[in-house]
Amino acid sequence: MKKIFPFLIASLLIHSVGAQSVNKAQFDYKNGLEFNFNDGAYTFQIGGFIQPAYRFETYDSLSQLNVNANSSTAHFLNAKRTYFQLGGNAKEEKVSFFIQTNFSDKQPLLDAWIAYHPTSTIAVTFGQKQTFTNNREMIFREDRLQFTERGTLSNILSASGREFGLFLEGRFGSDFGLAPQIAVTSGDGRNSFGADSRDNDLGGLKYGARLDLYPLGYFKEGNDLFSADLMHEESLKVLLGGAYSVNFGASNSVGEGHGSFLLYNANGNIQLPNYKQLFIDLLAKYKGFSLLVEFGNGFAGGLSQSYANSNATSMLLPQQISTYLNLGNVLNGQLGYVTRSGYGFDFRYGQTWAEFNEYKETLITHQNALTFGFSKYFQGNNIKLQAAYTQLSSLQKGNTGIGELMLQFGF
Repeated sequence: MKKIFPFLIASLLIHSVGAQSVNKAQFDYKNGLEFNFNDGAYTFQIGGFIQPAYRFETYDSLSQLNVNANSSTAHFLNAKRTYFQLGGNAKEEKVSFFIQTNFSDKQPLLDAWIAYHPTSTIAVTFGQKQTFTNNREMIFREDRLQFTERGTLSNILSASGREFGLFLEGRFGSDFGLAPQIAVTSGDGRNSFGADSRDNDLGGLKYGARLDLYPLGYFKEGNDLFSADLMHEESLKVLLGGAYSVNFGASNSVGEGHGSFLLYNANGNIQLPNYKQLFIDLLAKYKGFSLLVEFGNGFAGGLSQSYANSNATSMLLPQQISTYLNLGNVLNGQLGYVTRSGYGFDFRYGQTWAEFNEYKETLITHQNALTFGFSKYFQGNNIKLQAAYTQLSSLQKGNTGIGELMLQFGF
C-alpha cells in the first residue's frame, strides 16, 4: 500500500485536470515550477531542495573518573538531504495533495497525503505526513530549520516525525487565534507497513492531539512555519502550544517503527508497552528576533507482568524499560536574530534528564548541548548558507563537538 498510495494521489489530480488547458506556467525559488489550470481552479507544483554539506565530529570519551581516555575526529562530505516534491490543489473539489521524497535516504518516501478542506479553516488529511503531536521544532520541515540540524529534544524523542493515519486540523479566530488538532495513526512511524505484506504493524494505534494558542493574533502568513523571524513581525506575536499522545503497543524506542524489541506476558504472548509523550512549547517573534522554548517528556505504561523473553522467566524490572524506550525529560531553548539583509545569528541550549539516570543501560543519559549558528539567507529561506557548531557534554558518554557547513538550494 505504501508504494501505491503516492501514485493514487497523482492519478486523482491528473484525472481532475486532464481535460483542462494550462493557463499559466511559472517558476520561482519559493514555489518551484507551478502550473495553473482553468484560471486558477487547479494548481500543480513541482519542486524540492538539495543540501550539500561538510561535517566533522570530534569525540572525547571520558571514564567515570573524568580522565581523558580516547579522542578521535571523523569527517563527512555528502548531500545531506535531496528532496523532491509534488503538490497541488483543486479549489472547487476542496482537495489538495502533497508527496515528498528524500533521495539521500534508503527509505525515500517521507510524505504522501491527500486532504479535504470543507471550509477555509478546517482540513481532514489521510496519508503519511509530519505529525503535529511532536514538539514545535519537529513540526517544521527540514528545509525550514533555524540551524543545520534539529535540536536535542527533536533528536531524542522523535525520528523523522512522520506517521501514517488520519489528521484533523482547525484554525479559528483572528485577534485571538485557536488551532486544535487531532490525529489517529498507526503508531509505527513512516512506511509503517514494513518491507512486504508479511511485515505487519505491531501493537495498537496511536492517539494524539495538539492545541495551539495565538494570544496576540496570528503571525504573518507562513511565518509560523519557521522558528526564525524571516518576515520581521511588526508587532510581538506569540504561539503557545501543547501536545499529548499515547502509542498503544510500541515496539520502537520513540514509537516510529516496529519490531525493534518485543516483550511478553506470563503466557508467552507478545505484550508491548504503551509509550506516552507530552510537549509544551512557546514561539515568539518580533522585528527579526525569535525565541523558541520547548519541553518534552517521554514515559511508559502498561508494564505490569512484562517479561523480556517468551519463556516468561525474566521479569522486566521497572528501570529496564529504559533500555527499550526513550524515557525522560528534555528541554530546548533557542534565540535568534535575522537582519533585513538576511544575516542570521542564533544560539541554542538543550538539556536531557533520563528517567533512570543511575541505570547504566538506559538509552538516553543526562547531557547538555550548546549550539552556535550563523545563516545567510539569499532568497528568503529557499537559498541559504548555514554554519553551526554544537558541543555535547555527557558524564557517561564524554564530550562531542560537531561542526557543519551546509548550502541549501531550493527549486
